[in-house]
Amino acid sequence: MSPLPEFLVFTLVGAAAQLVDGALGMAYGVTSAGLLLGLGMPPVMASASVHYAETFTCGASGISHLLAGNVRKRLCLTLAIPGVIAALLGVWLAVHLPSAWMRAILAPYLLGMGVFLLARSSRPAGLLTEPPRGTSVLGGFAGFLDAIGGGGWSAITATTLMARGLQPRVVIGSVHLAKSMVSIAASIGFLYSIGTGHVVAVLGLILGGVLTAPFGAYFIKRIPARAATWLAGLAVLALGVNNVVRILI
Repeated sequence: MSPLPEFLVFTLVGAAAQLVDGALGMAYGVTSAGLLLGLGMPPVMASASVHYAETFTCGASGISHLLAGNVRKRLCLTLAIPGVIAALLGVWLAVHLPSAWMRAILAPYLLGMGVFLLARSSRPAGLLTEPPRGTSVLGGFAGFLDAIGGGGWSAITATTLMARGLQPRVVIGSVHLAKSMVSIAASIGFLYSIGTGHVVAVLGLILGGVLTAPFGAYFIKRIPARAATWLAGLAVLALGVNNVVRILI
């Protein structure tokens, strides 16, 4: 495939992934990394390329959520600070160790959280906006897995916080802004360790993601909180099934 059509394909993928991610709070990294892996890119390079792109797309999405009033500063920083530290450790391990075993750990967690969220969607959505106990540990755990696998930050943080009763739009907005900080840290680590990723893919993912980021923030502010939780549950189940399939193949 010549550079221009290839660039347009990655732009469309980035746009679709960011629209889903901005609305549900997850799936950009998993979708993008999955495509790069499907094209034969090594896992470490795929993770690096996705994080390079997410530095811009998550930044645009986080700012959009901030302007839309979906971000709580304390929640964001409680996730971001340990997430940055753990992401740097994850980058080091991703460069030196295989990542297949991490999928085996993440798959049952995602399946369980998806079922839990679907069950919760039949109950009133959470209204809390302050970070519950253990949020910093959650941020560190998510940042570590995200750096190794190329995705998973939002799937872990957003689903856990919504399951604990926090308001969905506040969770999604704060998670996105925190993710931009984690992506910057991971990108610096990858750039230092292995250099640039697939440049055409990175540029396409960035353009598509930045163009659609404001629409996700607009969408999540206007849909019912219960519907957002239900959609998040379906998305997490899909991610869990995807991880199981990749383990078995």
